[in-house]
Amino acid sequence: MRALLVVNPRATTTSTRSHEVLVAALDSDLKLEVEHTTRRGHATELARQARLDGLDLVVVLGGDGTVNEAVNGLLEEGPHGSVPHLAVVPGGGTNVFARALGIPTDPIDATGAVLAALRSDHRRPINLGRADDRWFTFCAGLGLDAEVVATVEDRREHGTHPTPARFVRAAVREFFTRTDRRHPPLALHRPGHPAEDRLHLAIVANSNPWTYLGRRPVRPTPDASFDAGLDLYALRRLGTLGTLRQVRQLLGSPRPGGPRGRQVLGLHDEPSFTVSAERPVAFQVDGEPVGTRTSVTFHSEPRALTVVC
Repeated sequence: MRALLVVNPRATTTSTRSHEVLVAALDSDLKLEVEHTTRRGHATELARQARLDGLDLVVVLGGDGTVNEAVNGLLEEGPHGSVPHLAVVPGGGTNVFARALGIPTDPIDATGAVLAALRSDHRRPINLGRADDRWFTFCAGLGLDAEVVATVEDRREHGTHPTPARFVRAAVREFFTRTDRRHPPLALHRPGHPAEDRLHLAIVANSNPWTYLGRRPVRPTPDASFDAGLDLYALRRLGTLGTLRQVRQLLGSPRPGGPRGRQVLGLHDEPSFTVSAERPVAFQVDGEPVGTRTSVTFHSEPRALTVVC
């Protein structure tokens, strides 16, 4: 089997020595090419070329951002039979996609799981989300959550390593000092339904959980699945007490149907919808900031990609 290993050398949980061990293990079973990313978007280019070269498999060693780039390269021309399969060896700080698939978080254990799946021919077709022309594996968001992601990413670019505590501090700062909590800018549009306006944030999920704080899963959409359409968690109000109650639900044991409350708007297993904004708002895809938007249309793409896991 011809395969490409895409390595993000900045991956936060792996070392040069572990890279060498992983390459040796994979090379024992695969006709392996190895490429290291050198810039933002490079994994997209490498995965695109792997598809054009007719490779069978792309293995990504990195975090959710590197995985997202690779997926967008693989599916640049849409899902079809010649798209290489994908395998993931977690190397980032959170690794939401890999953990949602049940892949071990330790890179060595994950490599063993990938090799075992290859030897047993275990493949899993999964649904993916598409935000306009951008593919996402587990989530996208507009509003407050995307503002937090952008803040943390900006600090990472200046040398500050992202940690759960930094995400919490950024969220508190955005909530109390930067978010306009009186004028919600977002609206939801679905074919055949009246518009739902005056929304503060919109989290679109393709899997559960949405993210992790350390080892603790955060579950705004506990029924979301790689085998279903898209789920939505949106908030109509951002009052302090009501939001604290929502945080407690997000971090607690999941309820059927997800968090509840008068300020909550939730959708499950939706094929398509649009979120618009009165003003440009922050937008994130798979935990990576991608600028601001005034409108994004989300689609669920059934069985868009096959994963080795």
